[in-house]
Amino acid sequence: MGATDTDVATVRTFNRFYTGVIGVLGEGLVRTPYSLTEARVIFELAQRADTEVLALRRALELDAGYLSRMLARFESDGLVVRERAAGDARRQIVRLTARGREVFAMLDERSRAEIRGLLDGLSGDDRHRLLSAMRSIHGVLDDRPRPAGFVLRPLRPGDLGWVVQRNGALYDAECGWDRTYEALVAKVVAEYVDQHDPERENAWIAEIDGVAMGGVFCVRRDDAVAQLRLLHVEPEARGTGIGAALVAECVRFATAAGYSEIMLWTTALQRPAHRVYERAGFTLETEESPVRRFGDLINGQVWRKKL
Repeated sequence: MGATDTDVATVRTFNRFYTGVIGVLGEGLVRTPYSLTEARVIFELAQRADTEVLALRRALELDAGYLSRMLARFESDGLVVRERAAGDARRQIVRLTARGREVFAMLDERSRAEIRGLLDGLSGDDRHRLLSAMRSIHGVLDDRPRPAGFVLRPLRPGDLGWVVQRNGALYDAECGWDRTYEALVAKVVAEYVDQHDPERENAWIAEIDGVAMGGVFCVRRDDAVAQLRLLHVEPEARGTGIGAALVAECVRFATAAGYSEIMLWTTALQRPAHRVYERAGFTLETEESPVRRFGDLINGQVWRKKL
């Protein structure tokens, strides 16, 4: 399904709002004579001693004539020098002068100060929410591979609601399940809180760069058997090893807690998860007859592992 008019309007509204927040609608960026685009060019030139003009234009996706006029103004202001590349007169090289480096340092310092002021004006929770959202936007729109590094951490305030919301949204999008599945997840989470035994039950959230990317619960089935529940990994984090790490942490905890076995219930649809369970030493014990659940015909499965 493609983006709706409402989706487009949401992005445009955010763009207008955030452009106002960072101050680029004023006379200049961070109270300077330079526009946002001019500042981007200066920042890019400051990253290396020499920059090829063609590479600069491609990196910033600028019109050739527009960039040429900008560099000519910078040159007349003493910020840059331009020259032909040694051995290839067709290539033009540009570099910041000492004055250009001073302007970059001023822009960098003022930008940092304004951002620090924005962040310092927020509560700790709001700052965490803002930075997590920014990392999420960057991760979704960045075409570079997501880094494989991740951490597993205990639950924090807000995680339980996130687990319910993400399970409901993902299983609707990927399996077509209705809201009765989300209701089941909410019930599992509520029971975890109401009946929680910290010695024999635990839960973990997987994060990449501070952004939640998955989670799992290990709960008491009975005195001898632990149950792995609500394993999920965000689509953009699949293939990073998060699923295997969450399952392994459940197994480790269940073993240390004194259980003799760990089990889980899943469906025949979750084939990628089956491979994770198999590698962790689980075996398929029971395949249930199809029943109608969550608005679909479900083939339930029970997997077990001796500890």
